[in-house]
Amino acid sequence: QVLLVESGGGLVEVGGSLRLSCAASGRAFNYRYIGWFRQAPGKEREFVAGIMWSSPYSDYADSVKGRFTVSRDNAKNVVYLQMSNLKAEDTAVYYCATGRPSYSNSRAVGSFDTWGQGTQVTVSS
Repeated sequence: QVLLVESGGGLVEVGGSLRLSCAASGRAFNYRYIGWFRQAPGKEREFVAGIMWSSPYSDYADSVKGRFTVSRDNAKNVVYLQMSNLKAEDTAVYYCATGRPSYSNSRAVGSFDTWGQGTQVTVSS
């Protein structure tokens, strides 16, 4: 069984930076895809970024492209989300998740079978 634990959330001012971590444990992650999602109050959970565990492939939502960077440390079993130039609209609970989605469904919430508990990111203006 896979277990994911997020950390690194907090309060930051507009224009600031935060780095989220997603520590993974359990069975091997080869061929798995790790996604970052976020959910703001009253809104649906949305895809933010994703990265393959065993290839260089990564993907970003248009709203974060150029500001967020997803990376991984295979030796530590950790996936990171470096967030820069944060905006008030980035305020949300951020979740990491893992699954084996097809390319066409790699941004869909339903394509991921294991989720972390989430970490709050608040960007103040």
